[in-house]
Amino acid sequence: MGPGTLAALLGRYTALGEPLSCRPLTEGLLNRGYRLTTTRGRYFLKHHLDGDQAAIARQHRATLRLAGLGVPVAPPVVAADGSTVTVVGGRCYALHPWIDGTHRDGDDLTGPQSRRLGRLLGVVHVCLDRVMRAEPTPHPATPAPPATPVPDPPAPPAPETAPERAPSWAAPPPSRPEPPAQRLLPGPRSASLSPTPLPCDPAPPARVSPGPAPSPAPWMGAPPGSPVAADPAETFALIDDLLALARRRRPRDAFDELAEHRLIERRALIERHAHRRPTPATTPASGWVHGDFHPLNLLYRGTEPAAIVDWDRLGVQPRAEEAVRAAAIFFVRPGGTLALAKVRPYARGYRAATGASPQELAAAVHRVWWERLNDFWILRWRYQRGDHRADPQFPAVAALVVWWTSRYEAVRAAFCE
Repeated sequence: MGPGTLAALLGRYTALGEPLSCRPLTEGLLNRGYRLTTTRGRYFLKHHLDGDQAAIARQHRATLRLAGLGVPVAPPVVAADGSTVTVVGGRCYALHPWIDGTHRDGDDLTGPQSRRLGRLLGVVHVCLDRVMRAEPTPHPATPAPPATPVPDPPAPPAPETAPERAPSWAAPPPSRPEPPAQRLLPGPRSASLSPTPLPCDPAPPARVSPGPAPSPAPWMGAPPGSPVAADPAETFALIDDLLALARRRRPRDAFDELAEHRLIERRALIERHAHRRPTPATTPASGWVHGDFHPLNLLYRGTEPAAIVDWDRLGVQPRAEEAVRAAAIFFVRPGGTLALAKVRPYARGYRAATGASPQELAAAVHRVWWERLNDFWILRWRYQRGDHRADPQFPAVAALVVWWTSRYEAVRAAFCE
């Protein structure tokens, strides 16, 4: 970033002091970030590569409103003119303070902490339903799906006899010093980011009329949450293309061997389960969701969530499907299995916060399983785009699909019991 661009940016804000350094950061796949140090403090400067000012401003308004409800988020710094998006040379930027913190995946969470994680995501969905009512939907509205989705076979277990009471966010401070690791937090701190009871969590949200899913993330083969599930015929064509690319790659390595094995294996699985393709009637109820809820987008202080970051994928999708996708990332083990003992309390926490029924979770599990079965984003990045950044994720991601298929009923039960 040139000094002229930086000066133009800083000129939009008051009380930031003089710049001392501005260093590019390597984290992030969809945007560029800089660590900005001034005479008044440290900041995270985010360059939004997609340049969609309306979408960025909507994200910022959402986090500002969520912070007002006590949700652990960190809204952007507001410029002197009241805006949060700055355009310099046709490029969109936003300024946020730099916050110390750590990330924690499922291995780092106890059962009670897993439950609080599920409850946190549920609170996000409930509160988004409240704060986004003033926002126009990003796509033309379509008729809402049934309030109680028709579950895919096999039938889900019976509903719980009584809803569980959501635990309080209040928790004693950690007994050991917090680790010194730092993470970019795209947003300023509100008055306090310490865990507090969330005022908006007791009532389940009203059903929101869904629109078509937002534009897919570049790593997805199809928009997540789309009512029309992946077509096996299209998947088979993609598998053939990826197989050809993997087989002719030179020099050939162990990754290419594994990719070929998994592609052949996946084709056989899809052929065997093609009759279980979800139908639009099984789509869970939609509403506003974070869109990318995973360990790198959740900052912890001690043992409690401090802030949810990176709202670039904020949009309207089936809420329960986001809960299932998040669990499949948080609780996946290196060998490609899910820690079901932690998924269970996580799902209970989510259901308690949102009022989602076991049937809705069962439908979401089925649709996300099918989505994963037909998804090859890592191989598309590697073979079609020449981008190897996601290669290390492939062994566990590919193994999880096979394991999930073989343990389908156990996985569904963990989300629904």
